[in-house]
Amino acid sequence: MLKVLFPKSSGDYECSRFGAELEFFARWLLAAGYLTAAAGRHVHRLKSILEATEALQCAQSVHEAELEEELSLVPGALRHASTERAYRRFLKAEGRLEETKPQEPVEQLLLRYREYLLDVRGLAPATIVQHLGTIEDFLSLTDGPSQGLSTLTSEHVENFIHTLSRRVRRQTLQHKVAHLRAFLRFCGDRGETARGLERIDTPRTYRGELPPRALSWEVIEKLLASVARTDYLGRRDHAILHLMAYYGLRPSEIAALTLDAVNWKRRTLRVEQRKTRSTLVLPLADQTFEILDKYIAEGRPRDLVTNVLFPKVRSPVGPLTSWGVCDIFSKRARESGLPLDGVSSYALRHSFAMRLLGRGVGVKTIGDLLGHHSLESTCVYLRIETDMLRTVALPVPGIAGL
Repeated sequence: MLKVLFPKSSGDYECSRFGAELEFFARWLLAAGYLTAAAGRHVHRLKSILEATEALQCAQSVHEAELEEELSLVPGALRHASTERAYRRFLKAEGRLEETKPQEPVEQLLLRYREYLLDVRGLAPATIVQHLGTIEDFLSLTDGPSQGLSTLTSEHVENFIHTLSRRVRRQTLQHKVAHLRAFLRFCGDRGETARGLERIDTPRTYRGELPPRALSWEVIEKLLASVARTDYLGRRDHAILHLMAYYGLRPSEIAALTLDAVNWKRRTLRVEQRKTRSTLVLPLADQTFEILDKYIAEGRPRDLVTNVLFPKVRSPVGPLTSWGVCDIFSKRARESGLPLDGVSSYALRHSFAMRLLGRGVGVKTIGDLLGHHSLESTCVYLRIETDMLRTVALPVPGIAGL
């Protein structure tokens, strides 16, 4: 692999005393999805780092604390945080990095809880991060870590929820309470805390108290037009926003699209709907077909090893996350100069639903396209289309003569 990364100077790397380490590192980088140019930079930087150390270049395995100590001795000009992170991941993947185990009881408990969420409950990594984020906030706002979890009382829980309620909406507070309830139940079953602390009332929310925030189609067209399609990022972001506006796709559905999802002969797009776990095949309009075709032909890098339709820009190359798609909307909305402060990416999805509703499409069809479980989820859009509701109002007998 060193010959692939350095066609002219591979001998300098292969003949060095740590050439084998650089070869293994290069193979791992390319297999992990790093682009050739990025992999070459990492290998070159690692060579400089290893030349400045004595312990790392010969060690078959290294303790995490020893790795940090050795890296701290490397001159600052040779240190690169991204290369060091990649090398840590390489050592961990090869089973050569001995991680530092937490010493504090609370840290050990959080580690066991992470394993429980992953192995027993089977939660996704992103969901586990959300759970642990809530728990860390809870422990930081209580005296739990300093006094031991056995001293936690219902007063600690109430004070935390009261503090949290001032910072987040009730919809978010519901999720936070669910995270905390699961953690306290886990601790109570294992004798870490008193039993019964998980009996927390769920904050009340009311259906439709926050109506969907739809944008006018004129604003959406201006937003799409503001995205310059002169480079890869512009073509990618424009295609993403176009699919969200014209097809009502969720950010998670955008992130899950692959090259195989586009059927170029039949001109269709296969979408795996996340909530209903169903597959939706959508016909591609001429405009959409042209946008995707041009994006893949001129925008999407050809040397990618991943099959995702919209990959990340930074190495290692992989699919965008749903949060990444939301960030793309926020970035493009901010750069457009349009009055979109406080508007989320779901406004495009809401606008899609309202546009169909205004064109006379049935609520059941709209719900199927949006991937809703029930009509109740779709009917919330009817509340803000007051102009259309006036046109379908039935006459009241006896009113005409008054």
